[in-house]
Amino acid sequence: MATLLQDPKLAAISEKVRNGERLTIEDGLILYDTPDLLSVAQLANEVNEKKNGDNVYFIENMYINPTNVCEASCSFCGFKRKPGEEGAYTMDSDELLKYVSDRWNDNIKEFHIVGGHNNEVPFDYYLDTVRTLKKHYPDVTVKAYTGAEIEFFARIAGLSMKEVLQELIKAGLDTLPGGGAEILTERYRAKMSPEKASTDEWLEAHEIAHGLGLKTHATMLYGSIDTYEERLIHMDRLRQLQDKTNGYMVFIPLAMQPRKLNAGLTRRTSAFDDMRTIAISRLMLDNFDHIKAYWINIGPQLTQMALTFGSSDIHGTLIEERISHSVGALTSQGITRKELIHMIKGANKVPVERDTFYNVIKTY
Repeated sequence: MATLLQDPKLAAISEKVRNGERLTIEDGLILYDTPDLLSVAQLANEVNEKKNGDNVYFIENMYINPTNVCEASCSFCGFKRKPGEEGAYTMDSDELLKYVSDRWNDNIKEFHIVGGHNNEVPFDYYLDTVRTLKKHYPDVTVKAYTGAEIEFFARIAGLSMKEVLQELIKAGLDTLPGGGAEILTERYRAKMSPEKASTDEWLEAHEIAHGLGLKTHATMLYGSIDTYEERLIHMDRLRQLQDKTNGYMVFIPLAMQPRKLNAGLTRRTSAFDDMRTIAISRLMLDNFDHIKAYWINIGPQLTQMALTFGSSDIHGTLIEERISHSVGALTSQGITRKELIHMIKGANKVPVERDTFYNVIKTY
């Protein structure tokens, strides 16, 4: 391995990785700075292969956004609407069930639910969304509501976050998605999402969820005003909580999408940044089993490349993704199982269909 390194600064990091030692934020900055991206990729690939072999996981899932009405004004979001604004919607139970039935197939294993912070409806609305889906689709995992939404529910309901999560679990909640994290530093949040949960509140929501027996997901939204150091601080905060709870299943780096579909290349993250960030995530998050390449954000071809840069998961079918596509995502809104399998096999990896909790359904 050492003979392949083009940058001597990587030698000490390579030795640490080989010996299973945790990388520091300073190590991470070297990984972001080095011109020797392929050696970073090789290190990340080596770590991933030790954890997952050639397996790459995917799931048949459906995205549901029950409401786009939101009190927050995050500068990166094109999905939100204010009450009464053109295009604003809030599904009732019948509309929710029709939305699902119109897109349903019997292979779907997960509902992935994220929406606006809609204070025009009570907390019971969000509970009823989970109850309704569980009643009609009892065998489908309900992955619902970000850590930021949990904090929002606590405010509008006058409950603690623990009480909110307990009520949601009674209603049928199985896991939390990873959204709402953005970048876990207060400088970033003050500028980009000032009305949403703070760093500590987002982490607390997940820590409480882990304590109540839920396994959850974690994301990072990179590529705007964030610095490399802030990305690494974000990763470090996640792995510190993972040390404590072992409650995270996967980390998902999300490339920031521009506000307009026709935005030029200068408004998008580069392929090099996307691949480097996935590889560094694999190297920094030594206590996470999986790093996900989110094909919606980086496209199918880069997703295939990511499978040799440390990623072991490419997400799922989605059916109709709205949030990234409300801004500048250039990919399709959904994908078939056949296409997911083709994507994985095209990277000389083994496609493994999973459920939400990484239990194997079928190996292809």
